[in-house]
Amino acid sequence: MKYTALIVVILFLLALGIFSPISIYAQSKSVGTALSVSISDKNAKDGHIIISTPKGYVLTSLAYDSNMYGVLTESPAVFLQNTDEPTAKPVIHNGKVYVLVSSINGKIKKNDFITTSTIAGVGQKADRNGMILGTALEDYANSNPKIAGKILVSVNPHFNASFADTKTNVLEVLRNAGDPSTLTQLTSLRYVVAAGIVLVTFGIGFVYFGRVTSRGVEALGRNPLASRMIQINLVLNLILMVVIVIVGLGIGYMILIL
Repeated sequence: MKYTALIVVILFLLALGIFSPISIYAQSKSVGTALSVSISDKNAKDGHIIISTPKGYVLTSLAYDSNMYGVLTESPAVFLQNTDEPTAKPVIHNGKVYVLVSSINGKIKKNDFITTSTIAGVGQKADRNGMILGTALEDYANSNPKIAGKILVSVNPHFNASFADTKTNVLEVLRNAGDPSTLTQLTSLRYVVAAGIVLVTFGIGFVYFGRVTSRGVEALGRNPLASRMIQINLVLNLILMVVIVIVGLGIGYMILIL
């Protein structure tokens, strides 16, 4: 019985090798498994960043592109080829690979986050929240931002929200919230918590001010001689409501960007 099971396993592995050819490169410059991807962009070459779109796999020319897929490499460590299309090329989605980068967003230091840029297929240093390709494992500097060079990058496309600087704004946060592909579980939780705090703050502020206003109007009817003091009290309560709302908005915003 055990020999029968062994024979079945061997036959399965042989069939897998026949129908899904595996290529292994002895002198590979990358670490990871590349899959054959049909790239419709004729300008794609080794080190270019590839995105996945409804029209197929192409080069990206948008900074912090949320459709980021992987990196084209001509010398992967392991290549699983599952298509015979002439446009199919090896692309690594997760691993270590040499990536074309530019200094268009400044010098790149080891451990900097790398993202896409406005140069087709070329990466740049990431300095704000958004989709990133991975982490730089080498430094890169060039006085000419139009020239691209290769550095080793640990590729793992995901949304990054670790930056908290002046470049992060409300419009960017809302834009990211509208793109489900950029949301991780933690990011989704942060959006929910922030929205909850804002709604509760507005609710408390308006309910509180509504009650105070109602009582103030009643007090004016009962005691017209104290109208000045009542009006001052209403203004102070209005200011307090505005402060509460501003504090709530501030807390919600800090939750989103930190």
